[in-house]
Amino acid sequence: MYVAVKGGERAIDNAHAWLAEERRGDRAVLELSVAQIREQMTLAVNRVMAEGSLYDPDLAALAIKQARGDLIEAIFLIRAYRTTLPRFGASNPIETGDMLCERRVSATFKDAPGGQVLGPTFDYTHRLLDFKLAADGEAGDVPKGTPTHDPTPHIMSFLDREGLIQDERAGENTPPDLTRTPLELPADRALRLQSLARGDEGFILGLAYSTQRGYARNHAFVAELRIGAVAVEMEIPELGFAIEIGEITLTECETVNQFQGSKTAPPQFTRGYGLVFGMSERKAISMALVDRALRWKELGEDNLGAPAQDEEFVLYHSDNIQATGFLEHIKLPHYVDFQSELELIRKLRREAKENIPREAAE
Repeated sequence: MYVAVKGGERAIDNAHAWLAEERRGDRAVLELSVAQIREQMTLAVNRVMAEGSLYDPDLAALAIKQARGDLIEAIFLIRAYRTTLPRFGASNPIETGDMLCERRVSATFKDAPGGQVLGPTFDYTHRLLDFKLAADGEAGDVPKGTPTHDPTPHIMSFLDREGLIQDERAGENTPPDLTRTPLELPADRALRLQSLARGDEGFILGLAYSTQRGYARNHAFVAELRIGAVAVEMEIPELGFAIEIGEITLTECETVNQFQGSKTAPPQFTRGYGLVFGMSERKAISMALVDRALRWKELGEDNLGAPAQDEEFVLYHSDNIQATGFLEHIKLPHYVDFQSELELIRKLRREAKENIPREAAE
């Protein structure tokens, strides 16, 4: 505690009240509802769900409102809340090949099997401010697309048939749950992907950008980027079969990378993978690039000393909640530590001052 602050608990209560007042803002302006945040700030809601490791748009919207728009604070609130929730069991692995895609593009195949769907994207906008929105008007009536209802095959499967891409099979062991057990190194790919999925978007983006600029020699193509709804199923022991318990929206990205081959593997393509809650394509692409950079050892590649290739650096520094806690603790009282350093500096300055005439005389 800040012992010099007057009032103790009363001061803390007043600080909380002041915070609530600042959060509310000008009371002449209508208060923002949780439903408005959920429906109109969906990308922010999606980020909070992804990095908070909890799929619940209403709770994510509530956290954003409570945090005054500070997404990292909102993510902290969601992670804290999820620790109070009971666990009833584990769902089956989702089938993204059955996704109802509202967006699905490929940068590698022009005529992708199943077709390309631009969907809702900023990619082709002119980045001009729309002042109609400032006037509380709508940007205009635009016909809304509909998701594809037929299962859309993964583009990578067509490279698999020709043996042009590294064969990957699911492991037999259940991957560890990063939300229940601390991260330990070295981490296998499943654990790395969990860590990247809930890592800070900005940090992962910076690392991904570094790989494209030569820090990892890892040029990639987006084989497929898809966004859509997938069913979540769970085995019910009393029934003896799986039932659908809900539906979630996901963003999935698969990148294809060149691989010159090694002593044990022929030249072929390799892949990077990203899977994120909600519509979060920047995060999914970044995740796939960093995933591929971290695979240098298992592929027999050289370590170029790039940050994105350093497993410990990437995984231990990508968690924004851990980073925030460590960073912000330095604003708490450190009176004793600072006083000891202050006395040390004063002592060194006195000794240096006393030695100056003696050195000059010599």
